[in-house]
Amino acid sequence: MIRLLILTTVATSFKNFSFATAATMALRSVDFEVFGRVQGVFFRKFTKQEAEKLGLKGWCMNTSKGTVQGQLQGPSDNVENMMRWLRTTGSPSSKIDKAEFKNEKDITEYSFNDFSIRKDS
Repeated sequence: MIRLLILTTVATSFKNFSFATAATMALRSVDFEVFGRVQGVFFRKFTKQEAEKLGLKGWCMNTSKGTVQGQLQGPSDNVENMMRWLRTTGSPSSKIDKAEFKNEKDITEYSFNDFSIRKDS
């Protein structure tokens, strides 16, 4: 009887698993660069906080060009949300002129253990 209950539960779980669920679990990676007033305004700190809130891994850093660049990895939906945040929100004192994204691709595993702030280039 217990075996039947376990088998029924497992079968029901698989039946409820859909392609939509699989799609949201797919991992995505993208490189980014944000232009505008993004240095000296805690942009990297807020980027790290937002990435961690969304469960993303990767890094960000200031560049000698006055931009912030980095890489994001995580579930596709969360990467999309972070890309929107980088385009439109940023830190409270920042002024984003534009955000560029490149090398967007599906990945099977993470390259990073967490989201970090790297030393300036």
